[in-house]
Amino acid sequence: MTAQPVRVLVVDDETDIQDMLSEYLGGHGYAVDVAGSGEAMRVAIDANRPDVVLLDVGLPGEDGLSLARFLRERYELGIIMVSGAGETVDRIVGLELGADDYIAKPFDPRELLARVKSVVRRYQGRQGQSTPPAGEQARRRIPLGGFLLDVDARRLLDAGGVEVPLTNMEFELLQIFAERPNRVLSRDQILNLTQNRDWDPFDRSVDIRIARLRRKIEPDSSRPRIIRTVRGAGYMFVPDGS
Repeated sequence: MTAQPVRVLVVDDETDIQDMLSEYLGGHGYAVDVAGSGEAMRVAIDANRPDVVLLDVGLPGEDGLSLARFLRERYELGIIMVSGAGETVDRIVGLELGADDYIAKPFDPRELLARVKSVVRRYQGRQGQSTPPAGEQARRRIPLGGFLLDVDARRLLDAGGVEVPLTNMEFELLQIFAERPNRVLSRDQILNLTQNRDWDPFDRSVDIRIARLRRKIEPDSSRPRIIRTVRGAGYMFVPDGS
């Protein structure tokens, strides 16, 4: 059976952007749908569930940041924020809301394609994890304070076995820390260890995502014990939080 093409939904009110991305991504084998508003986005998702949404921040009416929150709360799909302004505040808020990546207009279509491919790989990797042998599975379940990181299933479980929702980048960061316990990692090291190597080491992407993780796994995120800040050096994962 022929594999279905990766589906991308372009949510942008500029028809020239819609046309350009439809032609460019379509020429690289993607199935592309377009929407010019939040309402049209919802209709498009109901008709054909996308793998990745390219979401313009500056939409009229319901803006892209509100729509990013809507998508992350309801769907397991990739979100790439697109901004005409490229302002840092938009980038930070977008990442806070769970976007997987961010790109500013005007952009090179080749760079956007690379970012789409990266996000798709992460989501396909998460969905395509196979169940390992029992011994290996036990070895790949890492304690995180009162939580358990199931590396092979790409899930974080609380003490009662309930899954804690994570974005793909949050999981990737947790795995990086969990596999390097009691070791200080600088921001540059963390960036080099992630699959998304297009992050700007001078922006706050790493710090924002670590702050979000702390709110999910720390008993008191204002006084972190599991993912600790080492002043002037970076971050360190302490498995038992002691």
